[in-house]
Amino acid sequence: MTEVQWQKSSYCAQGNSCVELARPSDGTVLLRESAEPGTVIATSPARVGALVRAVKAGEVRV
Repeated sequence: MTEVQWQKSSYCAQGNSCVELARPSDGTVLLRESAEPGTVIATSPARVGALVRAVKAGEVRV
């Protein structure tokens, strides 16, 4: 996998329990937990958007 720039939310504490996102050049969105950086999920921007909307609407427990 090509080197990507991982981003962490500014709301994340200094610990290692944060979701990180990356956007490689192929258009996918990569997700990982900072405590487990070797486990990466690839998905589409539309699915990440749907997840964020569901969390904001209280449809997903976090």
